[in-house]
Amino acid sequence: MSYPGDLFSDVELLKVLADASDEISFDRFHAQDLVIETKPDATPVTDADRAVENKIREILANERPADLIVGEEFGSPNQIASGTRYWVIDPIDGTKNFLRGVPIWATLIALVERNESGSDQVIAGMVSSPALFRRWYAALGFGAFTEVNGGPATQISVSGVKNLADASLSFSDLVGWGERRERYMSFMEKAWRVRGIGDFWSHMLVAEGAADIAAEPSLALWDMAAVSIVVTEAGGRFSDLENNPGPFGKSGVSTNGHLHDLFISAVTERN
Repeated sequence: MSYPGDLFSDVELLKVLADASDEISFDRFHAQDLVIETKPDATPVTDADRAVENKIREILANERPADLIVGEEFGSPNQIASGTRYWVIDPIDGTKNFLRGVPIWATLIALVERNESGSDQVIAGMVSSPALFRRWYAALGFGAFTEVNGGPATQISVSGVKNLADASLSFSDLVGWGERRERYMSFMEKAWRVRGIGDFWSHMLVAEGAADIAAEPSLALWDMAAVSIVVTEAGGRFSDLENNPGPFGKSGVSTNGHLHDLFISAVTERN
């Protein structure tokens, strides 16, 4: 495999970016003067979201000036040429949790390469959740790792569960499933255990082997890019609901690999 840049140094930069973003976001968590606005799509955004993305962009402008940036709050370049690297930022995934004081939120940062043929591939990613005192990160061919409360990195891997009757499924909610909703609920009833943990954490639980399936019907690239490489480098699979690999669709499914096709076929089957 080949890619522009030094992937090891990019992983080290991801840690720097996570440290900087955590300092801002954790300081604003539970802040009495937190400013909350509503975006045009009716989703909330806080001053912390914007401050975190601004800080990440500032560091990247100094450290990787040739790379482009795709961010949830401040947009994307008009065009990304072939042979280009770009960073994908979700400054606070789980903003609704953040503003309500629920500690399940994280900063998601990924590095994507668009090769000469125009195909995109995530080559590194960081999921940093300071309120949970955890972070997860991965790089292409390097494996996936977690750090707890600033401790040493520990490599993680998905579970070996192969039967749905033994499987644990995690989800955000039932909004957005549309015509798939009944099939999805029927599938959940066959699982051993179902918990509505949601957002990035459900996918990280899959990567750690604590859950076996996590699915969300409506997501953007910045919701998925970082979590997808952590899941796949931990030995799992990540796709959209049409089973297209990677985070470049409009939905996200993480599994331990063994249960992936079973889940996709169950929720997409036509009556």
